Amino acid sequence: MTAYFPEDAFAESRRRMVDRQLAGHGIRDERVLEVMRRVPRHGFIPETLVRQAYEDHPVAIGGGQTISQPYMVARMTESLGLRGGEKVLEIGSGSGYQTAVLKALRADVYTVERVPELSERARENVERAGFLGVHYRVGDGSRGWPEEAPFDRVIVTAGAPTMPVSLVEQLREGGSMVIPVGGEDEQELLLVRRGQGRVTRERICACVFVKLWGEEGW
Repeated sequence: MTAYFPEDAFAESRRRMVDRQLAGHGIRDERVLEVMRRVPRHGFIPETLVRQAYEDHPVAIGGGQTISQPYMVARMTESLGLRGGEKVLEIGSGSGYQTAVLKALRADVYTVERVPELSERARENVERAGFLGVHYRVGDGSRGWPEEAPFDRVIVTAGAPTMPVSLVEQLREGGSMVIPVGGEDEQELLLVRRGQGRVTRERICACVFVKLWGEEGW
């Protein structure tokens, strides 16, 4: 169950979140900042924890999963370099908050979640926030969504022990992916680019995510 409050009840909390946690820590993409001022993060948080919606840390959403720290959502989204119209594969629907942020940036979003209950809750949260037209699938996110490939962008919201080959193969030539890769307790957030017959990796920052479960995950 998720609590929904009048929009103006959290407007000031969202403004402070963006100014202090995002812009204050190096997020520069004005489109990302503007979207995160608008998307009602409190609408994606369990009722008992809703007062933590705009704090500077992840929040548990049940089933051992979390909604990522606001800064991490912004950093990953900014790294995708979205301009509108990109076909984006999201691995890990979670609460649906990252999904809504991508949709607010006018991406064509395909999101995969392995837990049926979370997938349905994400759909409800995203639609209640006013974002329609997202494509949902329940399945092994480490294998991607091959029937809908290729994708312009891929965003993975769980940590993988190694780079899932299937996700790299589903990137369009010239596309990019943001993914945490590493051990159980800490990973590196990587920007992976595919182009000119090569796959390159660039480290963004250290991070800690829940595990990416699946055939090409844990």
